[in-house]
Amino acid sequence: MNWTNFFWQTLWPIVIILGQSVLLLVALLIFVAYILLADRKIWAAVQMRRGPNVVGPFGLLQSFADLLKFVLKEPIIPAGANKGVFLLAPLVTCVLALAAWAVIPVHPGWSIAEINVGILYIFAISSLMVYGVIMAGWASNSKYPFLAALRSAAQMVSYEVSIGFVIITVLMCVGSLNLTKIVEAQNGPWGMLQWYWLPLLPMFVVFFVSALAETNRPPFDLVEAESELVAGFMVEYSSTPYLLFMLGEYVAIVTMCALATILFLGGWLPPFPIAPFTWVPGIVWFVIKVCFMFFLFAMAKAIVPRYRYDQLMRLGWKVFLPLSLFMVVAVAAVLHFMGLAPK
Repeated sequence: MNWTNFFWQTLWPIVIILGQSVLLLVALLIFVAYILLADRKIWAAVQMRRGPNVVGPFGLLQSFADLLKFVLKEPIIPAGANKGVFLLAPLVTCVLALAAWAVIPVHPGWSIAEINVGILYIFAISSLMVYGVIMAGWASNSKYPFLAALRSAAQMVSYEVSIGFVIITVLMCVGSLNLTKIVEAQNGPWGMLQWYWLPLLPMFVVFFVSALAETNRPPFDLVEAESELVAGFMVEYSSTPYLLFMLGEYVAIVTMCALATILFLGGWLPPFPIAPFTWVPGIVWFVIKVCFMFFLFAMAKAIVPRYRYDQLMRLGWKVFLPLSLFMVVAVAAVLHFMGLAPK
């Protein structure tokens, strides 16, 4: 065997992928730390208070102080819990949330894996995250986490249906499951007016609200439901396992913001294809759009009161499902009869 060829053809690509993965994870985790701080600051500003402002200048190190606190605390496992599943559940949730970023392009050619079914990969990963919740609720061997896990599973599955139909409308306009091609399909001389948020505005709204429910954000945070179940399915968790659940949740939120950016806001494209907008690197536009989407998430948390569970289910099955089905048929009809269907 020629070891030189083996190294360059087999081992070296693996080293490159591992290096890219580590770089992406480090950047993503730092971004999530400051997104979490921004969430708390925005909520505080709406309520006319300061928010975290003690640890570091302007409170910039607060998330890292919280990380240190969680890591150094002693994890407590209930005596009656299934210890293996109990500890595996937060790990599953966190790993799945991070794995979704393997296919997300933040710049032309900047993705760990450029696959032609990237959108299906993300949809599959987000669907699997419900298993972490079910495992946590069942393994705790307590009635409250178990009931919260069942309620959570129903909520997450219900809104995945609406998100699926939203994705279908975009795919019909693009003719590809590749995330890079979805962004490129929105490139045109009219800039942001050709992004899909405008022609598919009802679907954009459905996606935004469904993403709130899918990621357990207020006003749909009935998974944790502080007013009823203290911390829902993770009421028995503490220390690092609890931290992994919260990390997975916030990474999933950023993933939904990135997906909305790719599907409806033109990804890394500038708002207008003219100078000086074209001088700004694509990744900067991508991050700005993700931050804008997260700002909408944070404002919804701050100003919209929590739904009752029956209202949550009614919205998903009796409003969003018929609306998204109608939009799928309407978009297909328009593309067909106006000759706009992608070849």
